[in-house]
Amino acid sequence: MHHLGKGYGYQIAKAYNEIFPKVSQRSIYYHLRKGVALDELKVSKIKMEKGDYSWGDKAEKIYYSLGRLGSAKGEARVKEFFRKK
Repeated sequence: MHHLGKGYGYQIAKAYNEIFPKVSQRSIYYHLRKGVALDELKVSKIKMEKGDYSWGDKAEKIYYSLGRLGSAKGEARVKEFFRKK
C-alpha cells in the first residue's frame, strides 16, 4: 500500500494479484477489514460511484490507507510494479 498511497478494495486486489500468487477477492476484503480492526489500515473515505456494473448502477468504494500501526515492507517487486504504472 505504501506505493499506492490509498486505494479501494477492487483496485488493491487487482494490484495484489498482478504481483503475488492469485488469491480470491473475498480473501483480500477479509484482510482489509482485519487490517482496519488492528489499526494497520484505515478507511480514508467511502464513495458511492455511479456506473454500469453487473449488479446495478452504483458501487460503494471504500478507500484504504496505512493506519497508525501499519508499515510498508518495501518489497522490490512491489516497487517495480508501481514504478511501471
